[in-house]
Amino acid sequence: MVVRESVAKLKRRVRLLLPEMAEGDGFVAAAPVMELREIFRRFWPYARPYRRWLPLILLFAMLGSALQAATIWMYKILVDEVLVPRDFGLLLWVVLAYLGLTLAEGVVSFFEEYSSAWVGGRFIVSLRTDLFRHLQDLSLSFFDRRSVGDMLTRISDDTEEIEELLVSEFGELLTYLFQFVFFVGALFYLQWRLALVSLIAIPLFLLTARYFSRKIRRATREERRRSGSISAVAEESLSNATLVQAYNRQENEVSRFRRENEGSFVADMAATRLDALSAPLVNVIQVAGVGVVIAAGTWELSQGRLTIGGLLVFLVYLSQLYGPVQGVSETLNTFYEATAGAERVIEFFDQKPSVTEQEGALALNLPQGHVEFDSVRFSYPGNEKEALSDVSFEVGPGEVLALVGASGSGKSTVVKLLLRFFDPDAGAVRLDGHDLRELNLHSLRENVAVLLQETLVFGGTVRENIAYGKLEASEEEIVAAAKAADAHGFIEALPKGYDTVIGQKGRLLSNGQRQRLAIARAMIRDAPVLVLDEPTTGLDARSSENVMVPLQRLMEGRTTIVISHNLLTVRHATRIVVLEEGCIAEQGTHRELLERNGSYARLYRLHRTEESAAHEL
Repeated sequence: MVVRESVAKLKRRVRLLLPEMAEGDGFVAAAPVMELREIFRRFWPYARPYRRWLPLILLFAMLGSALQAATIWMYKILVDEVLVPRDFGLLLWVVLAYLGLTLAEGVVSFFEEYSSAWVGGRFIVSLRTDLFRHLQDLSLSFFDRRSVGDMLTRISDDTEEIEELLVSEFGELLTYLFQFVFFVGALFYLQWRLALVSLIAIPLFLLTARYFSRKIRRATREERRRSGSISAVAEESLSNATLVQAYNRQENEVSRFRRENEGSFVADMAATRLDALSAPLVNVIQVAGVGVVIAAGTWELSQGRLTIGGLLVFLVYLSQLYGPVQGVSETLNTFYEATAGAERVIEFFDQKPSVTEQEGALALNLPQGHVEFDSVRFSYPGNEKEALSDVSFEVGPGEVLALVGASGSGKSTVVKLLLRFFDPDAGAVRLDGHDLRELNLHSLRENVAVLLQETLVFGGTVRENIAYGKLEASEEEIVAAAKAADAHGFIEALPKGYDTVIGQKGRLLSNGQRQRLAIARAMIRDAPVLVLDEPTTGLDARSSENVMVPLQRLMEGRTTIVISHNLLTVRHATRIVVLEEGCIAEQGTHRELLERNGSYARLYRLHRTEESAAHEL
């Protein structure tokens, strides 16, 4: 019922030619509207490296059109020189010439299509790669606001729309223009008075195309937005298949998916309706034009100013001429349709990272790993409440700083500032005495190894996942890291050892195995600063004990920051910082904090009670 009502609303909007749908409902917001001129200006540089191919494509388009015009001319020779005088001596030569021209036209057409496809393919590779690179450089806040499914649609489908706009359709437009020139030239050569009469219909074609193309653009823009919504809903639902099935929400997800598909269908039907309305109108214009020419041509024939063969070929040229004119009209429609995809891609290109490098940023040489937070204040964009308020601490090589506190106290925010995913609003974060804003981003992150709360691995092989920490790692280094992480044993037991593919997000491994793989990845990185964000989350007591041994090896000699809500795992830290609502409530060693009998002591006793109860069970 809900879906039916939504579809009814969409249909009512379509009747108004979708004036407000782009601002309306849907999982993905509409992209800003842009002029066609601006779209060409933004994307033409991607075609520039292949401009040496343009003269060749131009030549093929010109030759193909000339050969097509010459092939049609053979009909005049056949009628006027062979059939009317009944002189069949030229018949063989006319047939051979026709076959030769047809063959030549086929060869030229092949090379034109192949070269255009090659340029278009290279264009898409360049554009997609550049867009993907741009997305990789954007700040994490961008990904928090955007759907992965919509991003994938823009990278795949919308970039193809741009290729059609700038390359494929441009090649077709060249062909249409050359055909127009050659066919009009032939018409005037045959009978200039008749040619002038035949051109009366052309402005009507163009006016019709202009009228319908603008309306089609609105519908197509909505259809492209809905395509992004479809991908977004599908990606979100399928990636959370466990949650969906556990709560029996399959039908709810199907309804959401169907609702977005219905929206896409209605928008697509609006564009189709406009196309279907324009086609008969164009045909009427074409038939009317041909009718007028036939009447005028018959008069010219009766006055002896045109031969029968000339009139027949004139009509063939005219029918072929209306084809390119109609093709130009359809190309204009396609241009407007493709702008919808281009607008969505430009929207992403216009996104700027919130964290940028300053000019002359420093690269760290032989860093020691001394980390300092100096009176740091920070609030997330769009949130007035501070996530961190006047936070200060230091930790150096060989030391372990533990950050503890309730969820939302600011622990993970510390990690984001250390990796410079965000910059503090006040104060400074320093590494070896350098403000992070002065450092090269690549250099900074190369010197920090992170074990995140969610153990992230890729769907490749075990070897590739370990080497992700150091791309140029040798086989010996990979195996050594695996052994140090106590992962070598279970890896060897896998079907193909280090070459075993572990499935998307490592789903073929247990939580503990994934965690040890992540430890091996951090081991091989050999960074001076190590961040452990809830390293034992999701592991049972036995798995936690197994993981802590390689973690201790990983922490040796490094500056280590451990984030944990489980106080029993941080008792041996050099310094413990207790965060409460973004502020440091207290800090000191485990013994010092217990003696103060403050927040830490109360939390610690609570955890001990919970652990004792768990052991009794």
